[in-house]
Amino acid sequence: MWATRYLILWFVIFLTLALAILASGHMVSWWWAAAPLVLSVIGVRDIVQRRHAVLRNYPLMGHFRFMFEAIRPELRQYFFEGENDGAPFTRKKRSVVYQRAKADVDSRPFGTELDVKLAGYEWIGHSLSPTKIASHDFRVVVGKGLAQPYSMSVFNVSAMSFGSLSSNAIRALNQGAKKGNFAHDTGEGSISAYHREFGGDLVWQIASGYFGCRHPDGSFDEEKFAVQANAPQVKMIEVKLSQGAKPGHGGVLPAAKITPEISATRGIPMGVDCISPAVHSSFSSPIGLLQFIEKLRTLSGGKPTGIKLCIGHPWEFFGIAKAMLETNIVPDFITVDGAEGGTGAAPLEFTDHVGMPLQEGLLMVHNTLVGIGMRDRVKIGASGKIITAFDVARTLALGADWCNSARGFMFALGCIQSQSCHTDRCPTGVATQNPTRARALVVPDKAQRVYRFHQSTLHALQELVQAAGLPHTSALRPFHIVHRINDHEIQLLSEMLKYLEPGDLITGNYRYQVYEKYWPIARAESFHPEIGSTFH
Repeated sequence: MWATRYLILWFVIFLTLALAILASGHMVSWWWAAAPLVLSVIGVRDIVQRRHAVLRNYPLMGHFRFMFEAIRPELRQYFFEGENDGAPFTRKKRSVVYQRAKADVDSRPFGTELDVKLAGYEWIGHSLSPTKIASHDFRVVVGKGLAQPYSMSVFNVSAMSFGSLSSNAIRALNQGAKKGNFAHDTGEGSISAYHREFGGDLVWQIASGYFGCRHPDGSFDEEKFAVQANAPQVKMIEVKLSQGAKPGHGGVLPAAKITPEISATRGIPMGVDCISPAVHSSFSSPIGLLQFIEKLRTLSGGKPTGIKLCIGHPWEFFGIAKAMLETNIVPDFITVDGAEGGTGAAPLEFTDHVGMPLQEGLLMVHNTLVGIGMRDRVKIGASGKIITAFDVARTLALGADWCNSARGFMFALGCIQSQSCHTDRCPTGVATQNPTRARALVVPDKAQRVYRFHQSTLHALQELVQAAGLPHTSALRPFHIVHRINDHEIQLLSEMLKYLEPGDLITGNYRYQVYEKYWPIARAESFHPEIGSTFH
């Protein structure tokens, strides 16, 4: 309570007491104490109320944010007009999430605020014969034919670790996932007690640090993995090769930030920097990766097991595809993370200039699986700035089977994008390990908002799919999405983007330059290209 963010409240309370003492001695009128007394009552109420995390962490001061938020529509024309950098659209999406999470009306008058003549504007084609779909609970079965397949929602919580997010944020996400029957990806920080508390479905992410299933030297521990993986709450296993925020980088959690809870959850010692290596120690080749996947699938009792990656060198993913053909070991799913995504902190150069964007990465994974005749055996998830129902519809049309969202669900928790995640000073209690800041996030309230955001987004998706005249999200195709090229030209995505036909890569019908150049040099036995190959 003595933190600097409470100084204004303490000053007002002190001023109230001082004026009250002076008034009792008839040195000033009692009216002088009235104003600071009212402010003191408001400040105390801010701390004890459970709806607004910003006010709980910043009593009195936090009201300025809501004052500016209230007049935002009037200010938008002055601050946002003429901007084409995407910032206004991000703010608009965040506003939509807030409204849907709070169950406020999100309908808007006077038409779109977007410039429909601006290059890059997109829309979904509608039908003169709309369909009527019974439910917005769209699902896809992952791991069909396994002992424990999983019926997965098409919209889920993307990977965010305990340690990056607070305990209350994890609890609210999982309680919301439980109520809405959708999946919650643990992130690489393993399964904490807060993930388990409400029993929501988990996708357990295994990264290079093998947190939660490691020996003291950091290598993979089969016994520890089997114990956690066989918990009924764990529905799928995801081997993380890279992430959109900082692909190929690895990471370090400084010793000063390692709490006893994080130490117990990850299986790491206190007082020592926690290293997430850039590469896995359990395999070093595409074939080795698939053998590792098969091992995890067996140890977990036949649960869907797959990989997550941000696409980098094309020949490396082609090597994985060739390994599938050679071994007939196939991941049950591949989660494609776009370079534009990622809620975690990363060096500027990595966030802006490393990794393939989602559209190109998703297309490469989808096309490659089609080209080797295995698209029907592997489901594809996608993540990377996916927030609205249109984002989901567009991504599914490109070739994904389901979508994950990180920032969308962070907005639902109350994140205001203060850009202070790495400082441990998150004003809303979402991305902090400071217990006094984290307590501002009231779990039952925020869990309900997570649930409502998921339900509202799927309901909006249902309406889009119905308007397009389709029976299910699985029927979305690239020709349903229209893209503006310039003021006078539009194209369907199916005309703009390139797609392979089933079996093309097996028969050598490469069709496009990326396959013609890099498929022949990719190797199942190594992530490195064929020795002696040249690049132009």
